This record gives sequence, structure tokens and C-alpha cells, in this order.
Amino acid sequence: MAKVAISVHNIAKGMSMATPLVENTSKADVIIAGGAYVGLSLAVAIKKAAPQLEIVVVDGAPKDAWKTDPRASAIAAAAIRMLDQLECWTAVRPNAQPINEMIITDSRTADPTRPVFLNFAGDVAPGEPFAYMIENRFLNAALHAQAQKLNITLIEATKVVHFENNEASIKVTLDNGEIFQAQLLVGADGVRSQLRAMANIKTLHWPYGQMGIVCTVSHERPHHGRAEEHFLPAGPFAILPLTGNRSSLVWNERDDKAQRLMDADDVIFQSELEMRFGHHLGALKLEGQKRAYPFGLTLARQFIASRFALAGDAAHGIHPISGQGLNLGFRDVAALAEVVVETARLGIDIGSFAALERYQTWRRFETVRMGATTDLLNRMFSNDSTPLRVLRDFGLGIVDRIPTVKDYLIKEASGLIKGSPRLLLGQAL
Repeated sequence: MAKVAISVHNIAKGMSMATPLVENTSKADVIIAGGAYVGLSLAVAIKKAAPQLEIVVVDGAPKDAWKTDPRASAIAAAAIRMLDQLECWTAVRPNAQPINEMIITDSRTADPTRPVFLNFAGDVAPGEPFAYMIENRFLNAALHAQAQKLNITLIEATKVVHFENNEASIKVTLDNGEIFQAQLLVGADGVRSQLRAMANIKTLHWPYGQMGIVCTVSHERPHHGRAEEHFLPAGPFAILPLTGNRSSLVWNERDDKAQRLMDADDVIFQSELEMRFGHHLGALKLEGQKRAYPFGLTLARQFIASRFALAGDAAHGIHPISGQGLNLGFRDVAALAEVVVETARLGIDIGSFAALERYQTWRRFETVRMGATTDLLNRMFSNDSTPLRVLRDFGLGIVDRIPTVKDYLIKEASGLIKGSPRLLLGQAL
């Protein structure tokens, strides 16, 4: 267990509760289980707007694991505005690649050409692209630096193993023996959330029988900020631009085929990769490791329990076909932070049912809608049915010819929609 804690010695300050402390118990206002983007950005958002609150982040991942994360993420314009408000964007921007254009094709793997059925281009505001591609390690570095600057306590390589509600507080026990008494516990510990199970929150879940192979490639020619999503019979093959002549790939395959590709030697893998990628960007070279992740739909039936809230993948795991998974998590962050901060300013218990119910009401409908949408898209496009291909290609072609519909879809993808939390609109809490 490793601890990064500029303010650990002050952790018992700044929160008054009716329940007395037992021996060897520390106080905090908010405990966040999960130290990735969602957990850290939530901690930073709350602490920046309400510095009197004591925030503790408990991260179960190995110490400094984020520094070697090879993945990259598409971050929508609304989330970029939030990162700017959290004073993280300046550090991330030099390593962020704007997505200037996105094309969508629909074909079979061996087809010699892939006609473009739908094209998105343009900014959501002058000089503001609808999304950026950011390598995870740079985003995490900026969030860690800001958390340290704000004196947020980070306990690494440690997990929450038990919690219980004591009416006026929640007692949280860590696997290193530490015990905290807090007003609110947030589960941001991923799609296989152990805290969600501890809270007896049921989920709607089904696997897709697909895996996503994630890797980075370098190529001879520049991509000019163009993202490509090729719908193939096994699922989408996404080419997402990174800085320099590099791209991040999210390659969908059926479970058995994905495993064979992961086990294949470099020559076979490279051949299969080139068949799907094409030669429009010149010669390809695999950079770093390739990884594979199973895809499925997981929706929590509730986002809250007594003094407990879920955020990010712990509340919803969706197919990456729309690139909205992490952005949904950032929307959770913006909503929950706004609820907690406003409740604290009113002098009301931040872990009260009334406060948490507001968060759940704000987020659950959009989450279910996005889960249903990505599920439908995946079922429509991850197949080799000729009638369905004709139908979907006709639909894509119609959308491509109606500018108002395309503008609406770009706004939706950017996250800049009516009723969004203030941080997503670029406003301070």
C-alpha cells in the first residue's frame, strides 16, 4: 500500500457528524473508491469548489499503474470544458489531438473499396472541435497533479473491503486496516464494481460475445485529424488520430477470433490488421502492446443507496461504438460534483437521500438512453445481413444529406446539450 497524502494529518478536520469516532477511525467528508479519470476528476471538482470538504480517494490499482496505460480516449468538447474548469486542460493540451473530421463506412472485410456513407466535420464553436483524442497517461498525470495541488488524499494500491451506514455517517474499512467515517461514499471502481455488489445494487447485464483489441500504430502519412469508423461484419473497426503520424485502434472481433488474433504471431496479426486498416496512410507499424477487453452492456438498476453513489463504469458499461463510455462518466462527475457542492453550501448533509436522489434523477435517464442506443447500433451493424446492410446504408446516406440532423448529432456527441451540469458548459461551480 502506498499513500500520497499532503493533508493526511488534517483528515479528521472539517466535518462534524453526530456519530462519535471509534478508536483508530479517521474522518472525511467524501470517500471515493477508484483513482482513474472518473474518481480523480470527481475529487478535484468537489475540492476545487468546496475546499472545506475533506476528500479521500482510495485506488485499488497497483501503484503508478496509470503511468504505463497504453490506451487513449476520445474526450468530447463538454468534457474538455470541464477539464479546463478543473485547471487540467493546459497540462493535457500539448498531447491532445483534435478530431477535425469523422467518416463512417459499411463494408465486408475483404471489400477492395469502402465507400463513405456519412461524414462529420466542423467545430461545435469557432476553434472548438467536437472531440479530442488523449492518451490516458497524460490525462491521468494532469488529474494526479491537480489532486496533489488541492491537498486531496490519495491512498494507492488499497481497496475498500467493507462499509456500513450508521445513519449520520458511513463507516468505510480498507484492506490495510484503516477505517474512515464519512458522509458519502462514491463507487467509481469500474464495470466490475465490488462496491456496487457490497451495496446490493443489481444490474442489467448481457455480454456481446465480442472483444475489443486496443493498440496504437504509427503510419507513414498524416491523418489530418480524421477519425474513421469502419463497420465490418464482426463489429466496428475504429481508427482514432493521435498526435504525430499515429492512431489508436479499437478493433471489434468475436470472442474466439479475437483470442486467436491475440495469440497469433506478429506477422499474422500485422496481416489481419492491414486488411482492415487499408493502405491509405502508408506502411503501418504496431507500437507497444496490444490488449483485448470483453464488451457487454451493464446498467445499474439504481445509482444510489444509503450514503452511497455510483459513477462512471460502475454505474454503466456500454459498447464503445459511439465513443461515449468515458464521456458518460465525466457527465456523472459534473452532475454529482454540482449536487455535492450545492448541498454543502446550503449546510445540508451531502450524503442525504434527497441530495443523492437529485443526482440519480439527473443521470439515470440519459444513461439508459445511451445504453439502449449503443446496444441497438451494435446489433444493427455487427452482422453480415444483406437486407440490414441495405437498410442501414440508406439511412446513413439520408442523414449525410440533411445538415440539420448532422449538426444535432455533432452536438449530442460533443455533450453540449440543454440541461447539462455547469462544468460541462464551461461554467464554474
